[in-house]
Amino acid sequence: ESTKLDTIVIDKTGTITKGKPTVVNTVLLNSSLQIEEELLTIAASVERGSEHPLGRAIVKEAEGRGLELFEPKEFRATGGLGVQAHVNDHEVFVGKPSWFTGLNIDLSDAQETIGALQKEGKTVIVVGMGKSPVGLIGLADTVKKGSIEAVKALHDMNLRVVMLTGDNAQTAQAIASEVGIEEVLSEVLPEEKSSKIKEIQQKGGRVGMVGDGINDAPALAQADVGIAIGTGTDVAIETSDLVLASGELPGVPRAIRLGRATMRTIKENLFWAFFYNVVLIPVAAGALYPLEFLPGILRQLHPILAALAMAVSSITVVSNSLLLSKKKFE
Repeated sequence: ESTKLDTIVIDKTGTITKGKPTVVNTVLLNSSLQIEEELLTIAASVERGSEHPLGRAIVKEAEGRGLELFEPKEFRATGGLGVQAHVNDHEVFVGKPSWFTGLNIDLSDAQETIGALQKEGKTVIVVGMGKSPVGLIGLADTVKKGSIEAVKALHDMNLRVVMLTGDNAQTAQAIASEVGIEEVLSEVLPEEKSSKIKEIQQKGGRVGMVGDGINDAPALAQADVGIAIGTGTDVAIETSDLVLASGELPGVPRAIRLGRATMRTIKENLFWAFFYNVVLIPVAAGALYPLEFLPGILRQLHPILAALAMAVSSITVVSNSLLLSKKKFE
């Protein structure tokens, strides 16, 4: 299947980027909070119940500063958008800016700051208490080594490359521009990933999906070829057709080159196998018998020659297959 692909869809977090974001900005909005540590304390207290990489990064930053966290109560997560809980007798919301519109929390005073952070390629998390936004947390994820080279290699192979992410359009575009990807599907919720793959397939695309997370599993299963990063989750690895043990994106073009080279070798082997049979079956049937000037051993295809021909055919096919080990797919 990998030889027929024309589109490679790549999940951003953990695949193109390291998936280990760090807190780089904390911004207090007009609120009762006085210092950044207070903002981090309430945000990290809520995120203690979350398994999302962004949530873990906020908790790690708070713990690194030696902040004492509260125990969250009535924790709830809204898939791909944010989390909420009661912290120190306050209802606290921590999540994407787009989530707060649905919560009827006005972010108009913070939009300029949010936009500025997003243009820098940072993911912005809003912290709200009650019905008021109290602060912003900017997180940055770094591009994995080899991602830029891998994308270029895929383009050189005439493959369409698409980045898939739950991030907002500005942050997604900043990362995409850095690695050389022109097509971006942003603000995609976890449950929507497989449907995005299906949309491309319905337009005639043969899709290879590259991902590493739990919420990538349905998309990996939907794709014509699911490619899991070996350092990802077990469910992603189990769902995929191909696992990149290195955990690095350059393994994708290498795997596709290997697939194409293997298919060429199979076709060559079939050609030689049929060639020997097409030539020698008529000889075995006596096609050369009327030609008296030929040696008798050939006119009647002596069993020794037949055995030799079979051995040469097998040696040709095996030798051609072994040439794959000599080829470089970098």
